[in-house]
Formats: sequence, structure tokens, C-alpha cells
Amino acid sequence: MVMQCVPFVIALAVLVIELTPAHFIYTGPLLTAMPALAAVTMGPKGTTAAAGLALAISVTTATYNQAWATLQVYTNFLALALVSVAGYLTSSAVQTRTRREMDQIRRIAVAAQEVVLRPVPERLGPVRAASLCLAAGTGAQVGGDLYEAVQTRFGVRMIVGDVRGKGLSAVRAVAVTLGAFREAVHYEDELMEVMNHCSAALRREAAVPGAFDREVLLEGFTTALIAQVSHAPVVQLVNRGHPPPLVMHRGRTTALMPTSPLPPLGLEDLITGPPPAPESYPFVPGDRMLLYTDGVIEARNRHNDFFALPEAMEAMRADSAPQEFLEQLHRALNRHTGGNLTDDVAMILVDRLDGELEVQGLTGRAP
Repeated sequence: MVMQCVPFVIALAVLVIELTPAHFIYTGPLLTAMPALAAVTMGPKGTTAAAGLALAISVTTATYNQAWATLQVYTNFLALALVSVAGYLTSSAVQTRTRREMDQIRRIAVAAQEVVLRPVPERLGPVRAASLCLAAGTGAQVGGDLYEAVQTRFGVRMIVGDVRGKGLSAVRAVAVTLGAFREAVHYEDELMEVMNHCSAALRREAAVPGAFDREVLLEGFTTALIAQVSHAPVVQLVNRGHPPPLVMHRGRTTALMPTSPLPPLGLEDLITGPPPAPESYPFVPGDRMLLYTDGVIEARNRHNDFFALPEAMEAMRADSAPQEFLEQLHRALNRHTGGNLTDDVAMILVDRLDGELEVQGLTGRAP
């Protein structure tokens, strides 16, 4: 930021010199340096602005000092034009190369994230499901959003979480958490034990020298939410500091707020006493539930307003399929932010089916 001000400081200094008795000082090289410095720090647009300002100052001072008849003025104009063109071409080439390098790094980072995350199956036991993951346009800094849905003998178990931080350390934490979840869901009866497996896996990984950056070790934590939907008309939740799920029942959206809030994974020292049991909420046939990360509700528009997710859900078509519903939410989010997401987004949507549809799904008939 300081370096970007240098060309304009030079412009002010030249004006002071040329419009005062000190105008005997030769300022041509100073004006010529303005577009060159701008090319280094401000890119093509900044270079053009600096060159235009230098030209305006040259014309003004030449007129004020009645120096148009001198060879020195035209030499200054020629030098300024050459340096401006060279600076613009150089800054354009550097900007193009940097953009290509960042795009390549971004593609590699997103590919690494997609290896860890996978779309949820369209049909899982008593629910229809869909997932959506959106990467924010922040260079190579891929976020730590995670999600998964698995059908087990205990019912459909889902997880949505968000690792603090970005980059490869966040992707590594996502892989560790999902690996523990995918293993534990098939063997642990209790949802709390599944969450404990995820927490223990992160602690083991953090103990490996060099596994995470120092900043992640000191400040890192992971919010996570695990949900279970069985054949009973309820959903069981274990929430470790994550935004609450939203359930649509007959067109109205309700947040499933935890009655006993728990801290995120990595902050177990804040838990006093035995952890509470999973909490149950009604989830009957025809209901629709959305699990999401904070990138959705913290998305802002140009007026700095947050995205109103419950209202957006209620405005969607109630009869749309889960994947179509998520696409509608995606479009609403894009309209709200102007297509400028600042944080990654992950969502899982599940529809509770009635008994007849479950039987049709198990026998292979289309619902």
C-alpha cells in the first residue's frame, strides 16, 4: 500500500518544485519514473493512471513556466511516452502470468479437495439426498468445509463440518475427520462416540510433528454436526459448535438449536461434566432438512447484509427434488453476493420419505 502511494508523492513533489521559485530544479526524470514505479506496484490500470497524471503535470508545468519552445520539454514527453508504454506492457505480462499461475494452483487445490469430498448418493434408506460444495474465489486458499452421508445398520448418518483456516492444512484436517467418521459410523452405536472418534483422530494428527502449521495448532478447531435418520420419525443430532440444521415442515423452516451447546472439536477442555446425549427432533415424512456450513449464512451482499437462509428456503419450490432445490439455493446465494463468495460453502439436503416410498426404493421401483 505504501509503495502504491510513491508515484503520487512524486507528482506532488514535482508540482511544488515547478510552481515555486525552485522550478530551476530539473524534474523530468521524476515524472518519467512515475509510470515505471506504478508498473511494479499497481498493475496496468495503475500504470495508465500514473502516466496520465505525469502527462497532465508536464503540460501544466510547461505552460506555467512558458517552456514549450525548449527542446527539454519535448525530450521529457518522449521519455515519458516510452517508459509508460514499456511499463504498461510489462505489468500486463506479469499480471497475466500471475493469474495463470494462481489459476493452476487453484485447480490443483480444488482437485485435492474433491478427492476427499464426494457427492452423497441420491437415495439413502429412508431419505433422498443431495449435496453441493462451492469453492470461494480466493486464490489457492481452499477452505476446510466437509460433509458426508453414509447408510449404516443404525440408519443414515451424516456429518457437516468446517475446519478453521484454509490451505493444505485445512484439507488435511478434513481428510482426517472424514476418515474417522467413515470408519466409526459402521461400528459405534452412539452418535456421541462417532463424534469422539473424529475428535481423537484430529488430536492424533496434531501430535505428528509438522502435520499442521503452528497457527493451526495454536488456534485451530473444527465445528462439526452429526445427524442420524433411522426409520423412527425423528432426527438425532450431536452438535459441536456448528450452525444448527434447518428443517422445513409444511412450508415453514425451523432451526434445530441445541439445548446443551458443546464447543467445537479441539476445545474439549471447555467441556465440564459428562457430555449430554444426542438430542432428538421431529423429522416426519414430507419434511426436508438442510445441513450447511457457515459460508452460507455469513455470505454478505454489497450492503453488508447476511444471507437470509430460512427465508430463501421458504421461497423455493416445495416440490422440487433435493438437487434442484440446492441449485435454486445456489442461484439465490449468487444473487445475494453478486457472484462473489468469500468463503467456501457445503450443504447436504435430505428429504424424509414415507413408508411406501421406502419400500418402492428397496424393491427398485421408481418412487
